[in-house]
This record gives sequence, structure tokens and C-alpha cells, in this order.
Amino acid sequence: MNLAAANESLAETSNVLIYSAMAVYTLAFLAHIAEWVFGSRSAVGRTAAAIATDRSADQAKVTVTVATKGGGTTVLERPTVITRSAPGSRDVPDGPGAAGTSEQGDVYGRIAVGLTVLGFLLHAGGVVSRAVSVERAPWGNMYEFSTTFAMVAVGTYLTLLALKKNVRWIGLPLATTVLLDLGLAVSVLYTDNDQLVPALDSYWLWIHVSCAIVSGAALYLGSVSALLYLFRDSYETRLENPEGKQYGNFVSSVLARTPSAASLDKFSYRINATVFPLWTFTIIAGAIWAEAAWGRYWGWDPKEVWSFITWVAYAGYLHARATAGWKGRKAAYLALLAFGCYLFNYYGINIFVSGKHSYSGV
Repeated sequence: MNLAAANESLAETSNVLIYSAMAVYTLAFLAHIAEWVFGSRSAVGRTAAAIATDRSADQAKVTVTVATKGGGTTVLERPTVITRSAPGSRDVPDGPGAAGTSEQGDVYGRIAVGLTVLGFLLHAGGVVSRAVSVERAPWGNMYEFSTTFAMVAVGTYLTLLALKKNVRWIGLPLATTVLLDLGLAVSVLYTDNDQLVPALDSYWLWIHVSCAIVSGAALYLGSVSALLYLFRDSYETRLENPEGKQYGNFVSSVLARTPSAASLDKFSYRINATVFPLWTFTIIAGAIWAEAAWGRYWGWDPKEVWSFITWVAYAGYLHARATAGWKGRKAAYLALLAFGCYLFNYYGINIFVSGKHSYSGV
């Protein structure tokens, strides 16, 4: 068998492994849904809501005994006044996780994690097979970048689980977005295995693009936490006003099992703050590569501009938290806006805007 035929065989193997990973991720997605559905039958959500309601009521009622002229006393009760706590100031414990106290839900959760590990191994095999088939880094076009990006996102999630971090609540949104990402990759972005154009044939491909992938995968987890924070914060706010409109039992039980709003806010901030230096290095590495490939460090190419806009958005997010003390919803909106810039930089610029980076192909 000649080298070209061997490469085609490995490329086909890579495709089979990617499709197999998608099938397993689909099963993990269904298991995560079962985890939440069966977990919602526990009393965790309703108990948490009842406790918070009773606490709010107890704090709102204050009785004052006033002496009267006739020697008697009059008991006055202050009307209930509902005030919203400042972001991050609520003394609310973290939920116990996706499954809550439901044993059946926890079993489905463990099955989901096991399937995610299996899907990740198949996924990694597909990425490695692609790399061997083209004899280069497996991120020379949008298809390869997308498959590798999803693999790193899943790997980061599993690493946090292995470190005993309470992140199983990320499992369902992760499985959902990975399936969407891989589905788009194999249906719209697929590119046959081929060698790189001269401008990409550099060791900087390993450095610059790998940093962009790792940064994006971690920033994705931070954005998921920021988005979930908005729902959890709304849930806690409603609990502070027991007379107001509340979520239904199922939604309440789901949100009660997630980490508290303060914990989600902290998790998002820590992820974004930790990864920001790596994203900064990604842009610097890209500029150095641009000088080697095109003879200039910066040329205001659309990809360069949006990489810088993304950097400014995250810098603004971190600066606002450090100096203005922004936490809570404002910070979450900024984090989501910043990650939206990252996504547009990848999909929007690569697909809809022409520039020097258009050679990466679709």
C-alpha cells in the first residue's frame, strides 16, 4: 500500500471515530437529561425553596413591644419589606449537584460521565488519526479546528471532574454544544485531508493555534457558568420574595441543585482570569507568526482585529471586576459578550469575511 492510500485509510478511520464519538455523546446527552429528570423528583428543590421562604419571612417580621400610658403594652409588627441582596452577598449553600438526593438520578449521572469518557476517547482517536493522516497538526482548517476544540472542551471538563471539582452540572450543556459543534463540522465545515498552504507550514501552527483552542475551550466553560448564573440568580431573587411569582416545582428543583449564584459567579471569574494570560500569549504568538509569514506583525486583518476585540472584551471584564467591583449580572453579561466575540471571531470572520486568514478553508 502506498503512502497516499495509507493516508486516505487513516482519514477514513478518523471520520468513523468522529461519528462514533458523536453517537456516544448522544447517549451521554440522553443520560444527562435522565439525570436531571429523575433527580428533580427528589425533595431537594422544594425543601430549599421552603427553607428560603421561611427564612425570608422570619427576617421580615419584627415585633416591637411599646408601653402605653395605662400601664399596658402594645405589640407592633413591622410590615414585610422585601429587599434584594447585593450580588454575591446571599448566604446560600451550593446545591448537591445534578442528581440531588435521588439515587436513580445519580445513577444516570454516573452513566452519563462514563459515556462522556468513552466518547472522549473515540473523539481523541479521531483527532489523532486525522493528524497522522495529514502528517501535521490537526487544526489546519475549520473542520479540524472544530473537532479539536470540542475534544479539548470535553477533556477540560473531565479533568475538573478528576480533580474532584463539583462541575457535573456542566455535563448537559457541554454534551449539547459538543454535538452541535461536531454536527456542524461534519456537515458544513468538512474538508478533505490535505497538506497546508505555505503560509501555515510553520512550527507556529502548533504554538499559536493550540493556545487558541485551549483558551477557547476554557473560556467556553466560563461562559456556561456565567449563563447558568443568570438563571440561578433569578431563582434566588424569587426566593427572597416569597409573595412574588415563583418557578414551578421542576425548574425550582433543578436550579436548587446547581451551585449557588455566588459560586457560579466565582467559578466563571476564576476560569476567565486564569485563561486570559494564555489568550494574550495567543495574540502575541500570532503577531510573531504574521511577521515570519507576511513580513509584518500587525496588519489589521479582520481575524487580527476581532482577536484584539475579544482580548479587549475580556480585559474590560477583568478590569471591571477588579476596580469597579462588578459582580453578578453585570459581570455575567460582560463575560457572555466577550465569549460571543470569540465565537464571532471564529465562525463569523472565517465564513463571512475575506482576509489573509481565509486560506484556512471551510
